[in-house]
Amino acid sequence: MKKISELKIKKIIHRPTQNFDEEGKRIYNAFEYDLSYNPTHIGNERERLYAKIIDLLPFFLLFQLGFHMIFFASLLLSILSVLVIGTITESTLGTTVGKKFFKLKVIDDFGKNPKILKSALRNFLSFINFFPVFSDFEPGPNEYWAKSGTRLNFSMHLNNQIAKTFIVKEDKIPEIKKLLAEKK
Repeated sequence: MKKISELKIKKIIHRPTQNFDEEGKRIYNAFEYDLSYNPTHIGNERERLYAKIIDLLPFFLLFQLGFHMIFFASLLLSILSVLVIGTITESTLGTTVGKKFFKLKVIDDFGKNPKILKSALRNFLSFINFFPVFSDFEPGPNEYWAKSGTRLNFSMHLNNQIAKTFIVKEDKIPEIKKLLAEKK
């Protein structure tokens, strides 16, 4: 059976040459490449961060306001609750409440919901992997009103690399299933 990590897509790149046709239009050479298929979308780190906060918030409020626990105990118990509930819902439904809000789904390398142990591994690693990455940025040449500064990003991919899972948009699932079903 095919795996998502083994999928290749054909991409045609048109590169300009030094030659022109009789109408004066530039002639392009076409090159075909087999590139690795990437089912994720750009900028999903922020959505995943917000989804994790949405998952944590109800538990935190329950322990903080409902059971009148101290802040640290409420936070710790809400993290443990999200680990357990997230593992169960990802392995049965492929998503959590926070991910559902952003139309995200967790799939394994075969395009299915991850098994319970794989989901537990990725959820446990998601909190270890939950560290900010700071990067400097400069505004573009025409952005005279913008200032240079430091940007905060979250790198939340290590857990998926280790568990061999992917976070994809729900509307991308049919495309992935089609690619997996195609013959080599």
